[in-house]
Amino acid sequence: MAVGIEAMNTYVGRTFIDVQELFVERKLNSERFANLMMLEKSVNLPCEDPVSNAVNAAKPIIDKLTEKERNSIEMVITSSESGLDFGKSLSTYIHHYLGLSKNCRLFEVKQACYAGTAALQMAINYVGNNVSPGAKVLVISADVARAAAKLTYAEPSQGVASVAMLISDKPDIFACDLGANGIYGYEVMDTCRPLPEIETGDADLSLLVYMECLENAFMDYCRRKPGTDYQTSFDFLAFHTPYAGLVKAAHRKMLRVLKKMAPPEIELDFQKRVEPSLSYCKHVGNIYSGTLYLALAGVIANAEYDTNKHIGLFSYGSGCSSEFYSGIITPQSKQKLAEMKIKESLDTRHKLSIAAYDKILDQNATWVFGVKDKVVDLTPFQDIYNEQFLNKKLLRLKAVNNYHREYEWS
Repeated sequence: MAVGIEAMNTYVGRTFIDVQELFVERKLNSERFANLMMLEKSVNLPCEDPVSNAVNAAKPIIDKLTEKERNSIEMVITSSESGLDFGKSLSTYIHHYLGLSKNCRLFEVKQACYAGTAALQMAINYVGNNVSPGAKVLVISADVARAAAKLTYAEPSQGVASVAMLISDKPDIFACDLGANGIYGYEVMDTCRPLPEIETGDADLSLLVYMECLENAFMDYCRRKPGTDYQTSFDFLAFHTPYAGLVKAAHRKMLRVLKKMAPPEIELDFQKRVEPSLSYCKHVGNIYSGTLYLALAGVIANAEYDTNKHIGLFSYGSGCSSEFYSGIITPQSKQKLAEMKIKESLDTRHKLSIAAYDKILDQNATWVFGVKDKVVDLTPFQDIYNEQFLNKKLLRLKAVNNYHREYEWS
């Protein structure tokens, strides 16, 4: 039985900043800009949050379904470390605004940036077990990077976006290799979010743990799939991408350790098999549990292929949990994903000046976790709203009334 991603879309936000301009404004070391390998990062306006981002990613998928197909969605699973309530999951709001059947499981998973993979694998197992023939599962990563402290090197890499995936027995986008899963995890305090507006940890430790997890998750994959070769078994690779430079370093280490390759050979392999996965991530930033799937979308949309291709994926979440798994993409994958016009969405975002970006950060900071009563004031960014949202039928946050979030279509 074939199982995987039937449809996929990402909402990349409607505004962005130039990362190099941010480096200059913050007086960060320009030499580290090259190592970061990031170009732009998406920014949310105060009228956006994880719910609106998630709905705006999923709605184009849902709109293409027949009523029967919509009613076959038996679960909505959200992955997030950006929850808006300690009890109520984001999936409940999302389910409502997508108008899905009430015969549906609604819940959320959390494990830093690994959570999107946990949700996806849960969905694949449910569909693959065929306990409910014809059932589909909607998986949505819905994270919003908190405003990093200014003058730090974390800020340039943190973006906002949401990725929605419809999982079924018609894997038009990506067919999973069932049972081909290498897993590796243990307790470590590399990064954490002990309070809603604080993200902290040890960046150097996190990098080392990421590298360790990649190598050991891949080794576990090889144990389950004997004969696997890191260089020849996969036509393309996609990694969790906190920033593009880390992916390049991780791939370089794997080829040095496993294949003893020289730097020029490693560079050619990186350009061929890995660089397509960075094509969207470089323009959006780290979106936590959805980043790997933004990378997967990048491969599907931007790699060159006209036959079926085998792709390896590495998922990592601080704390930590990791997984290496694989599947097949086809020329049809590229055609179907192109219908979502992701590149067009990226190209039509509004570019913010750093001054405007700082003002938006200050406004967003007033919408901290636990807001009880508040109305979104569009006035400070009305021109941007009119350009990017008005009459575009995007969901946007309107107000919070006694802790209950209220949204409307633009």
